[in-house]
Amino acid sequence: SKKVLYTLEYPVRCSPGILYEFLSTPAGLQEWFADNVNSRGEFFTFTWDDAEENARLASKKTGEKVKFKWVDESKKDTEYYFEMRILEDEITKDVSLMVVDFAFEDEVEEAKQLWENQVSDLKHIIGSV
Repeated sequence: SKKVLYTLEYPVRCSPGILYEFLSTPAGLQEWFADNVNSRGEFFTFTWDDAEENARLASKKTGEKVKFKWVDESKKDTEYYFEMRILEDEITKDVSLMVVDFAFEDEVEEAKQLWENQVSDLKHIIGSV
């Protein structure tokens, strides 16, 4: 069965530049996204408890977005990815974090809750609560 795409958006009180550091660097991601994050070139290894997942940094635009494609054991891209975009309202300068991710249909609510918890940690770390 295929996974379905879903999108989430969270208001974040923080400058896009600071937020980007937490989305794009192993040290930043390790603060809130995974228990451990390592990178070798464009390949990132994310560890949660005993689960390890590998992804390739597929694209990034400083201060705006990062996109990670999940890879299989032989480091080949799978069809699934997650993307984090920083949106800034031109008028109000309000910043929000948009998350694009995939989950199996019966796991979407659980996946959304997981993002909710992780982003809550992120906001706590950057002082945007």
